[in-house]
Amino acid sequence: MTADEVKVAVVTGASRGVGKGIALALGAAGATVYVTGRSSDGGKDHPLGGTVQATANAVTAAGGKGIAVACDHSSDEQVQQLFAQVADEQGRLDILVNNATAVPRELAKPGPFWDKSLDLLLILDVGQRSHYVASYYAAPLMIKTGGGLIAFTSSYGGRCYMHGAAYGAGKAGVDKMAMDMAVDFRDHGVAVNSLWLGFVRTERNEPLFQHPDAMKGPYGKFLANHETPDFIGRVIEALHGDEKRMERSGRVLIVAEVAEELGIREADGRQPKSNRDALGAPPEPSTVVVR
Repeated sequence: MTADEVKVAVVTGASRGVGKGIALALGAAGATVYVTGRSSDGGKDHPLGGTVQATANAVTAAGGKGIAVACDHSSDEQVQQLFAQVADEQGRLDILVNNATAVPRELAKPGPFWDKSLDLLLILDVGQRSHYVASYYAAPLMIKTGGGLIAFTSSYGGRCYMHGAAYGAGKAGVDKMAMDMAVDFRDHGVAVNSLWLGFVRTERNEPLFQHPDAMKGPYGKFLANHETPDFIGRVIEALHGDEKRMERSGRVLIVAEVAEELGIREADGRQPKSNRDALGAPPEPSTVVVR
């Protein structure tokens, strides 16, 4: 892209949480950011609040241009319309962050998978499948633009036991999807990475930080080593601009490790550490390609 061209990004599932922080970080870097999600009714349709309009406004206030698009990522038609809108209004797409993910009510409930409802499989629909569909409709525009990045927000749960079989399958599938999409995009200058996030301080997780004994419990070390959504967004922005972008394509990356390599810290100066030793290492892509 030339110096006078503004980066265009789509961040899915950005009404709140990780997606909102990523959108704000990209906006702070001057990008035009399409903010998608289902929450568009004054925050009344979700107990944690937040809307696509509010995030888009915050993106603009941060220095970018936020564009809100109400989109249910379980609808292929709505996703297709989203990227048709981006193509019509901008004619380019530099960054796609696949973040929209269903969070079933029972996700963190203890117990074996058969004691939980089949609602947990929603994460395979809005999560694994919806990431595929968004990438599918984004691909032609990203190939036309060139020099792009598709990032999937994923988790150590793709390798270790975390929240049970449905969650693990969803995250492992996303990781493998990134590896394989990278093969298809290799000759088009579009990088693809799945990113393992640490424990993120979002609206959903904030009560854990407010508990008086939070740091004394089994998760205390993860809380103390938490990441913020803005931190994750700045890592994605840096990955897109890094000269090694295509060398990293197809790899599952740990956000904390990339941040340390690229010199990115939290706003308070902390350097979040990788949880590799405690939770496991990312899978490595195979060099074998069968067409």
